[in-house]
Amino acid sequence: MHKVIYDTDPGVDDAMALLFLHHHAEIDLIGITTVFGNALIETTTRNALFLKREWKIDAPVARGAGETFIPHRVSHAPPTSIHGDDGLGNIGVPEQVDVPLDPRPAHRFIVEAIRANPGEVTLVAVGRMTNLANALKEDPEIVKLVKQVVIMGGAFHTSGNVTPAAEANIHGDPEAADMVFTASWPVVVVGLDVTMQTVMTRQALADIRDAAGSRAQLLFDLSQFYIKFYESRVPDGMVIHDSCAAVYVVAPELFTTRKGSIRVVCGGIADGMTVQKPEGRGFGPSDWDGLPSQTICTGIDAPAVLKIIHDTIVSVRED
Repeated sequence: MHKVIYDTDPGVDDAMALLFLHHHAEIDLIGITTVFGNALIETTTRNALFLKREWKIDAPVARGAGETFIPHRVSHAPPTSIHGDDGLGNIGVPEQVDVPLDPRPAHRFIVEAIRANPGEVTLVAVGRMTNLANALKEDPEIVKLVKQVVIMGGAFHTSGNVTPAAEANIHGDPEAADMVFTASWPVVVVGLDVTMQTVMTRQALADIRDAAGSRAQLLFDLSQFYIKFYESRVPDGMVIHDSCAAVYVVAPELFTTRKGSIRVVCGGIADGMTVQKPEGRGFGPSDWDGLPSQTICTGIDAPAVLKIIHDTIVSVRED
């Protein structure tokens, strides 16, 4: 059983990954922490509470960072053209959701959960890395206690999606990402190199809805705005970035990986670019030297990943 804290900025593809983590038999979802990104922190937190209520998720929700690790750093605005004004595809999420928040800030929730479950907690982080960086700053010793950190973000052999150099989650807080990648805990990066290959078609989403009942109807409804955004970018359907990171936790054999130290460009025209120095490659002295070797995903069995998502979400039907 994998004890998972899901660090998220819901977000349409975040919602699908959350439902997957909630339903998978090998996942014990022990917490949901929110961060700004796909919407402002007030909105992403409300969305997490809304999904917790609608999908009857027991895990507590802790509100996280609403600004970058280095305060007042320039950061791009929420992508309303992708996730809608409400972050969940403009489905009409209520302004107030009567579900209590955990009283701790997200970074402290992360620290305390890791310390309470040494060697057992996997962090699945699919937004900006700000909460993780804040947790490291508060308690650097957690690197020895966490099981692994699985991140959706970055681009290594492909272009970014907010600039030619950078992927959105990393570009949104590069200093936080660099801190997370260079810390001495095991990190797996599931980036655009593999997520852009993983497209859920309209029909596949409809099949999940038809097989899984009311929970999947909500997932289907909130995904329609997102699908429209992808109409000119993929043949038929939507890219499910965050669910790829969730699947990695239970099925890492579906991914091809490479190890090596990782740095993030902080500033300039390549702000947020992720660069790995592969193990075994010889270079002159550089800022990659002496850093922990982390794992990036370079390949994916996309049909198998899509099948796991389908099978997991339809495993629990609610009418």
